Parts: sequence; structure tokens; C-alpha cells
Amino acid sequence: MTNQRKCVSYLRVSTTRQGESGLGIEAQRSSVTAFLRGDHWKQVGEYVEVESGKNNHRPELQKAIATCRIHNATLVVARLDRLARNAHFLLGLKEAGVDILCVDMPSANALTIGIMAMVAQEEARLISARTKAALAMAKQRGVKLGSPKPITKLIQMKGRELSVAIRRERSKRWVTDIRPTVESAMLQCGSLRTTATLLTERGIPARRGGQWTAVQVKRVLQVQ
Repeated sequence: MTNQRKCVSYLRVSTTRQGESGLGIEAQRSSVTAFLRGDHWKQVGEYVEVESGKNNHRPELQKAIATCRIHNATLVVARLDRLARNAHFLLGLKEAGVDILCVDMPSANALTIGIMAMVAQEEARLISARTKAALAMAKQRGVKLGSPKPITKLIQMKGRELSVAIRRERSKRWVTDIRPTVESAMLQCGSLRTTATLLTERGIPARRGGQWTAVQVKRVLQVQ
């Protein structure tokens, strides 16, 4: 169906014994498969990792995230703890630019991870409030404070610079993810135009979605 959502499943067990037995993996796979059953989801990848949840170095998870970015897909896990038990690590995943869905708690993407981000945001708000209170007290004591306009302009300028840097980083990250796929298609096809056609036929979206063009293929191959 044309309205199918794409997804990538990520399965993780903590020990090699669990990985070899397949017990933990199979239970997760069954849970994910049952959830995805129907016409609404199209699974475009599965990644399995044998690693402790305390270890933030996860090669297979990074591959799963890269695949999600390439296909504009959702990362699906059986349980939230299959990703991590570390709040900072979970917030890092949120910044990876992919949607996350937990089978045992489908609202975890919007609720659980969002709440963690809100806690950090609330702390930042409290710091800001304390800073404003300190400045107000200083003003009452007769301390002359500088005009806020230059500071506001500086903040706005830094905000624009940060926004540009984030967009550039996301674009660079996307090229890194997609380049092996484009290079493989180019070797198979031999021309930019036929490569673009093949990528489109495979259902791999271009940078901003939609169909590939020869120019887009060329740009990906030329980026250093």
C-alpha cells in the first residue's frame, strides 16, 4: 500500500549466551513482528546486537539509525530498555533525527523520551530564572547593567549560526549514510541518470524526499 510507514527493527541482548541461544532475540522479534503485522508498516531492515545496555558504543544501533535516515523510517524496538537505561544516551538518540517506537509502550517516543528532554529543559529554565533574579537584585543595589539589545542581537546571531551548522551536519550525516548505497548503484548502472532511476525504483528517498535525479546522484558522489 502507498500509505505504508517504513520501519527498521533493532533487537538487543546483553550477553553472548543470550545471543547464541536466540531466546532473547526471538522473543523481541516475535513481539515486533506481531506489532508490525498488517498493512500499515513496511520493514526495510533488522539489526541485532549483543551488547550491555550500559555500553553506549553500539555499531549495529548506529547502522539501524543510518538506515532509518536513508529511508525516512521509524526505529522500532520491543522495549525501551533495549535501547538504553541511560537518560543522556536516550536524549542523544532523540537528537539523531529519527522517530523511535517501543512496542510495549507505543507512546514512548512522544512521552518517555520527551519527558527526559523536558527535565533538562526545566533545569535550564530554573537557571535562567535564578540568573534574572540575581540581575534584578544587583539592579536594586544600584549596579548599572548594560543594555540588553547587544546581547539579544548576539543571541540571535549565534542562534542563526547554530541553525546553519545543524543543517549542514545533518546533510553531511545523510551523505555519509547514503553514499555506499549510491556508489553501489552507480557501479551497477554506469551512469548518473540510470543510477537515479534505480534508487527511485528501490524506494530510497532523495535528500528532501521524492525521486532521485542525475544531479542529486552527482552531488552525493562528489561530496568529500
